Amino acid sequence: MTIAAVDQERLGLAGTRDFTKRGAGAARRERLTAYNKAWLGQLWAKATAPLGNRTEGVALAAVGSLARGDGGPLSDYDLVLVHDGRSLSGSDVTELADRIWYPLWDAGVRLDHSVRTLGECRAVASGDLAAAVGMLDLDLLAGDDVLVAGVRQSIAHDWRANARKRLPELLDSLRVRHERHGDLMSEIEPDLKEGGGGLRDMAVLRALTAAWLTDRPHGAVDRAYGELLDVRDALHVVTGRGRDRLGREDQDAVAALLGQPDSDALLTGVVQAARTISFALDGTMRRAGQSQRARTLRVGPRRPVLSPLGYGLYEHDGEVVLGPKSTGLGSPLLLLRAARLAARRGLPLAPTTVANLSGELQSLPMPWPAEIRDAFVDLLATGPGLVHVWETLDQAGVIGRWLPEWGAVRSRPQRNAVHRHTVDRHIVESVVEACRLRGDVERPDLLLMAALLHDIGKIAGVHDHAVEGAPVAANMLRRMGFHADDIDVVELLVREHLTLVDLATRRDPHDPRTVAALVGAVEERPDVLDLLRALTEADAISAGPKAWTSWRVGLIDELTAQGRRALAGRRMPAPADPFHDTAYGEQLPPELLRDLAMGNPHVTVEPTPSGARVEIADRDRLGLFADSAGLLAAHGLVVRTARVRTVDDVAINTWDVEAPAGDLPHAEEVQRGLVQLAGGDRNPLRALERRRRSAPDVGAPPTRATVIPGASEQATVIEVRAQDRPGLLREIGITFARHSLAVRSAHVATYAGQTLDTFYVTAAGDRPVAPPQVAQVIAALIDACDGATRSPG
Repeated sequence: MTIAAVDQERLGLAGTRDFTKRGAGAARRERLTAYNKAWLGQLWAKATAPLGNRTEGVALAAVGSLARGDGGPLSDYDLVLVHDGRSLSGSDVTELADRIWYPLWDAGVRLDHSVRTLGECRAVASGDLAAAVGMLDLDLLAGDDVLVAGVRQSIAHDWRANARKRLPELLDSLRVRHERHGDLMSEIEPDLKEGGGGLRDMAVLRALTAAWLTDRPHGAVDRAYGELLDVRDALHVVTGRGRDRLGREDQDAVAALLGQPDSDALLTGVVQAARTISFALDGTMRRAGQSQRARTLRVGPRRPVLSPLGYGLYEHDGEVVLGPKSTGLGSPLLLLRAARLAARRGLPLAPTTVANLSGELQSLPMPWPAEIRDAFVDLLATGPGLVHVWETLDQAGVIGRWLPEWGAVRSRPQRNAVHRHTVDRHIVESVVEACRLRGDVERPDLLLMAALLHDIGKIAGVHDHAVEGAPVAANMLRRMGFHADDIDVVELLVREHLTLVDLATRRDPHDPRTVAALVGAVEERPDVLDLLRALTEADAISAGPKAWTSWRVGLIDELTAQGRRALAGRRMPAPADPFHDTAYGEQLPPELLRDLAMGNPHVTVEPTPSGARVEIADRDRLGLFADSAGLLAAHGLVVRTARVRTVDDVAINTWDVEAPAGDLPHAEEVQRGLVQLAGGDRNPLRALERRRRSAPDVGAPPTRATVIPGASEQATVIEVRAQDRPGLLREIGITFARHSLAVRSAHVATYAGQTLDTFYVTAAGDRPVAPPQVAQVIAALIDACDGATRSPG
């Protein structure tokens, strides 16, 4: 294809040797803009020569990339011939336009042109959103500068005056354009201009600031825009065409011109730039909406409406923000809690809050403290809201500081027809899917960590990312302070995360050797098989619909069923029976005995880094566990772990709790409340019902309650897995009490938003529960945890 003379001149000005130099892109575009304006100025002089001195009231102006000064070597010209409708006759205007447009067409330049008066410009901008956004950049090329300035000011005035109406229209147009052209974060052949996070989105950012609704981010977003412009310029040079879509066939040449090692590195840079622009646009649109709401006429003082969320955080105008008296701004724990609250409620973190929490963020010790590790896993368990919050933390540089290995997979493309996301986005989507499946496994925290780390080895130069990623994942878990046994499980899952689907689709799932290979891969552990099955589904669904077809699902389910049958009867050991275990040995402390002798429970409240440890000791009675759990929940405490044991006739309950409201109850308050509850006074639990009503609905998986056969000779051992919520443990305790069962010991733990509780219960006479009654208790527990019953407050 022959390149026109003007385009050849522009390609020559673009050069091919300065693309890798710092700042070369801006200088190159400055040269191109100067050339374009000079050439069009000469064309204007020739076109207006027949008019003599009659050029007042007419001008040639540019919109688009030429007006902004960021056009590429072969970008088209968007020109407007503006006239006042009086100085020249209609025929003179038409002839002038022809003398401008025809030489441009003859030169082979791509041209978008129009002829308009001031009134026509305003009318077009009023009816066409894209034209309005474009004309905000209207720039004089030649002619009457006062006329062009008047048009530009009028368009900007109309844009600001109609911002309330145009903002929803702008949102709709963005959605339609992104659906049509895809986004740069997921496309292997991205449209650099029209795709989500592309050059057109930057024009929308500028249009929002022109409406005086909000400012836009600077710095990183401007650099990202410059990087996309450089890629666009290189694409023009290597193809000799004014293309905006970065096709596969051109990527190697573009990467070489830009000094990139390969096309994957090129696409990684494109994705990172697009993510920065997209994130900035999302936040700016939100700020603009808030600005509009703030301008609404109100009666009385304009005070911010803050809805408390706990931990010194509030919801304000659709965002999670810090309270006016917040402390610990550099605390990783506070940042994780803010992120968890935002993700669980599907809200964004306010930019100022992110800046305040991450600006002087304290470094994490190695290994991570338990409260940090638990909060991190809680964040992973928040469901779909995790995607935006994780992106916020990633853009703020937090994820890279906590997980340095993340940088190797960040924005990395996947050249596989099955995958629809970059490696890092696929990982986050896998975590979201794993959260949905966490009710299918005994250790949802390990499932979520495996989902987060399963593709951590998918980096440049790696042949088998599963094998290479497993030791990387293990090292990360050690740094995070996980137990050695848990590290082994996650390392196995990362190494074998493709095994189930490979065996199911490439070998006969009914063949004993296939089943034996699966059983060997999970080290003959049924719990690991369940984890692998859930991880396989989460990985496949997040990859895309081609990876999780009904055919594959059938084969995977069949092989999983065969593996479970092969492992039937094998179960990981239950928690050690703590029936006679006591931290006090055989002698109870004198102060405890003194309180009991006076008819009062013994209570201590000891602050910890994550909240407090509350110990309650009292004469054992039916309902003591339920009363203790309910009272703690009524005080706004969130139970992380609990241990219940009985020494002679004394029940000793140890609770590790968080205090979202910030205030810990005094031991005397808890003691007084327990005495009231033991006497039948329910007033101490009134606050619990309010908390339960205000708890967010997170779409919990159904409760699972099972009996662990043979786990104890002295008691019936019941395991309950349910979504954590305020008052849950009280509901469980009341269910036991209603069936006249005593909780002699228990292990209570919360993993990734789900409780995994093991209760040793006895019937009258301290005997195990009879099988018929066990069935009734199991059904009642499931009803209570799933909300079919509610105890009176």
